[in-house]
Amino acid sequence: MQRNFKDYFTIALKGVAMGAADTVPGVSGGTIAFISGIYEELITTIGNVDISLFKTWKSQGFKAFWNQLNGGFIVSLLLGILFSVFTFMRLANYLLKEHPVLIWSFFFGLVVASIWFVAKQIDKWKISTFIAAIIGDAVAYYITSLPPAASSDSYIYLLICGAVAVCAMILPGISGAFILVLMGAYRNITQAVHDFDFKKIALVGLGAIVGLLTFSKILKWLFAHYRNITLAVLTGFITGSLNKIWPWKKVLESTQIEEKVIVLKDKSVLPSNFEGDAQLLFAILLMLAGFFLIIILEKLAEQKPDEDAANPNT
Repeated sequence: MQRNFKDYFTIALKGVAMGAADTVPGVSGGTIAFISGIYEELITTIGNVDISLFKTWKSQGFKAFWNQLNGGFIVSLLLGILFSVFTFMRLANYLLKEHPVLIWSFFFGLVVASIWFVAKQIDKWKISTFIAAIIGDAVAYYITSLPPAASSDSYIYLLICGAVAVCAMILPGISGAFILVLMGAYRNITQAVHDFDFKKIALVGLGAIVGLLTFSKILKWLFAHYRNITLAVLTGFITGSLNKIWPWKKVLESTQIEEKVIVLKDKSVLPSNFEGDAQLLFAILLMLAGFFLIIILEKLAEQKPDEDAANPNT
């Protein structure tokens, strides 16, 4: 695929959006990847990482290796994600702390629109796809309602946490950060980062790499052989995640890590039962803003192929 600087800059911006989503517990960067139209390319690119890449480098040179890796795509995306994580994390934490109802309302509208967006990718809805969607919805809802597990310092456990969390990150609808909270590893890992405990960080990173390379191959195979069923399950995942990002919550249990309060258990309530200012009007407006943002992005994406067809030399 021939791309120019503008294309790679656009991919980097999509990485920025993914990174921003991943800084919000309960929102998945995988959802943003799907909305922005790069999800299947991302899964395919990661799934193609194997020993054959180095054989290509040895026999055909670095350029052939880079093209087979789809290096420009993955580097542009990673740069966008890293930039976002290091620049927007404080802003996201501030907004979630000071204006939680409004921020969650925006994400709620965005995710509702993404359900429609992903569902319309399915060529034909059949009984099997409906069942797959219901299963995905039930699994995601169950995950978001689980109580957190006890923490563990076991190195094997940290490896597993890294692998499971990164799998969640690339699944639309499931937040990797939230999975770490559920597994009781969030505090341990954030403390390791704070204390520069490189041994623990390396273990989590190794688990993440193994999980990413393994799970991406599974997803790549599923998209190749059972695309409609896979899309239906992902639609269900995103639908089930709405419970986690519902703006009006009652906190049942929380903990504090340094200056950050982490909610361990909560439940969704109606705006009329919310303890505090429900901000209903502004919340509805932000839900609509999030919803129509996805509609606008989709319309822009639909126009681009027409423009490229009209301008074959671009």
